[in-house]
Amino acid sequence: MAAQHRFSTYYINCHQLIEQLKKAHFENRLPDKLKVLAKYRMLIIDEIGYLPMDIQGANLFFQLIARRYEKTSTVFTSNKTFSQRNEVFADVTIASAILDRALHH
Repeated sequence: MAAQHRFSTYYINCHQLIEQLKKAHFENRLPDKLKVLAKYRMLIIDEIGYLPMDIQGANLFFQLIARRYEKTSTVFTSNKTFSQRNEVFADVTIASAILDRALHH
């Protein structure tokens, strides 16, 4: 529906997103990559928790979510419940921070 209303929309699998963020970080392009991903009015991140996320991936994911927080919309899909967040993210603190921003409003 967002795309039908001509909102800039981007869909990506969570594993692919993390790999792109890691690559950008390794190539010292992370700020540019985060800037690009922050511009979309709607970001759809699919399959969160399908594959485990290491600590670096969780930190990079948090940076993206924090950058988009209260500015644009982010949709998450997952087969995990909120109570299983520690299985998804490598660190309890990062998991709580991400969920805090995702569920704030």
